[in-house]
Amino acid sequence: MNRLFFLAVSFSFFSITLAKEIRIGLIGLDTSHVVAFTKILNDPKATGPLAHAKVTAAFRGGSLDIPSSANRLDKFTETLTKAYGVKIYATIAELCKNVDAVMIESVDGRPHLRQAIPVIDAGLPVFIDKPMAGTLADAIFIFQYANKKGVPLFSSSSLRYGKATQAARNGSLGKINYAETFSPASLEPHHPDLFWYGVHGCESLFTVMGLGCETVERRTTAEGKIEVIGKWKGGRTGIFREGKGYGGLAKGTKGQAEVGKYDGYAPLVVEAVKMFQTGKVPVDPQETIELFAFMAAADESQRQGGMPVKIADIIAQAKQ
Repeated sequence: MNRLFFLAVSFSFFSITLAKEIRIGLIGLDTSHVVAFTKILNDPKATGPLAHAKVTAAFRGGSLDIPSSANRLDKFTETLTKAYGVKIYATIAELCKNVDAVMIESVDGRPHLRQAIPVIDAGLPVFIDKPMAGTLADAIFIFQYANKKGVPLFSSSSLRYGKATQAARNGSLGKINYAETFSPASLEPHHPDLFWYGVHGCESLFTVMGLGCETVERRTTAEGKIEVIGKWKGGRTGIFREGKGYGGLAKGTKGQAEVGKYDGYAPLVVEAVKMFQTGKVPVDPQETIELFAFMAAADESQRQGGMPVKIADIIAQAKQ
């Protein structure tokens, strides 16, 4: 009888949680993601978790020293306010008083740390769009601070949720021994090279390969493109290459298949909303830390003339 009562109460609480509309606040209106995500979340025909979440508020943000931020801020702000009725708040503190969850969307990773702290202090679950931060040290601190405060938080590129990439991660190819992915890798001078756009292909690589990368070597191809070779524990190899579009290949004990394709933003948005509703973080923070260490190590390998760099050393240095 007691067990049945507990199950009934638990189910009732879960139903109430899902029935409540989650008010989402956006921080940083200088990326096309804010419009794309709001279109998905505020769709009156949305179903499943998305039917119970809506973007209602935002903080503009913006970085004057990055043209692709400063030049787009007004346009995206106008779209959100006029097309979706999103209310703009002058401070993050005011925003946090009027929402249930936050998506940090600033295209510039550098302000993510100072933007995340007041949200975490307010106890609100947080999704941080790519790049999670402007440095590996900032990314580590954000995770540590959220953990200390007991706040659910994750960061990811939408490329993590490509159908074929997820299938490989979930065992369709058996144990993955080798993977290579590619994506555009345009640079931004205020960020480590791969943080700005190469993060997409690197996210796909880590989704397939998982934790355990030990060393990184960076090379420049004959075409002048970036190539980064990671050696994983157990003799496994993962390679990221700068390329056109998104894709790749994974080989496992049960065969091989294409991975790394882009399948839209909706799967990522669903995962964020599920975390907002349940408090369950969908991506292990350590995997995201290792991903950013991989990208930081690529720059260090380049500084050392392409020599192998240990991931553990890069993480240790960042923690200091």
